[in-house]
Amino acid sequence: MAVAGSMPSPQLLEEYSQFFRLLSEPARLQLLCQLKAGPMDVAALIEATGFSQSHISRQLSQLQRADLVRCERDGVRTIWSADSELVDDLCTLVQTRLRQRLEAQLQQLQSA
Repeated sequence: MAVAGSMPSPQLLEEYSQFFRLLSEPARLQLLCQLKAGPMDVAALIEATGFSQSHISRQLSQLQRADLVRCERDGVRTIWSADSELVDDLCTLVQTRLRQRLEAQLQQLQSA
């Protein structure tokens, strides 16, 4: 992490960019939201999202490489769960920012 007030290195900026690119895919966000509610296997994710098994597997693999989700074996099933603290923090941060923007827009409309 960069020290407050200092510019992150080009390598760190590239890492930031890759992380945000990962989160820019709506399917990955939908899977994170599903898993934020609780652990699920791929069959439950297929039912909840309508995505194909191969699509879900690709997206979960990318999320797992970023340490946003993890899996555990339960017999023949693989149970996926979100890194709830990090996902909660990210969701809270984004929701707060969006709410602030919407409230500012609403105030502008009301004062016009």
